[in-house]
Amino acid sequence: MRTQELADRLEIAALLARYTYAIDSGRWDLLDEVFSRDAVIDYSSSGGIRGSRDEVKAWLAEVLTHWPSRLHLVGAAYIDFGDGEARVVAPFTDTLAPTREMVAATTEGFLHGGGHYHHRMLRTPDGWRSTELVEEQSWRTVC
Repeated sequence: MRTQELADRLEIAALLARYTYAIDSGRWDLLDEVFSRDAVIDYSSSGGIRGSRDEVKAWLAEVLTHWPSRLHLVGAAYIDFGDGEARVVAPFTDTLAPTREMVAATTEGFLHGGGHYHHRMLRTPDGWRSTELVEEQSWRTVC
């Protein structure tokens, strides 16, 4: 494996971590460092929207206020480089909690789920950016 490919893989892994941190912390402007300005983001498999980066940021800020405590974990990503882009498939699991307080796991309002994030990424002058994200929700439980 070439040095550049190793560097690219590390940068993409950091980008996936930045994505989950932005979602979990509610720091929506960090998504500007994850997605290109013209990115298309599709959360329709989990009942969400499909839209532009700015549309999705506004939607996330509105919808996720119902779950003030959030944790997304992304597993080892499959990264395929070709034709100047990277196709990335990253398994994920998430928990959305209705409170930040210590409560029973059976408390109403918890959501647990998982699936795969499918990104199409391009290297830009600012580094790798996702130009497309399609969330593939595989499972979801509700308490």
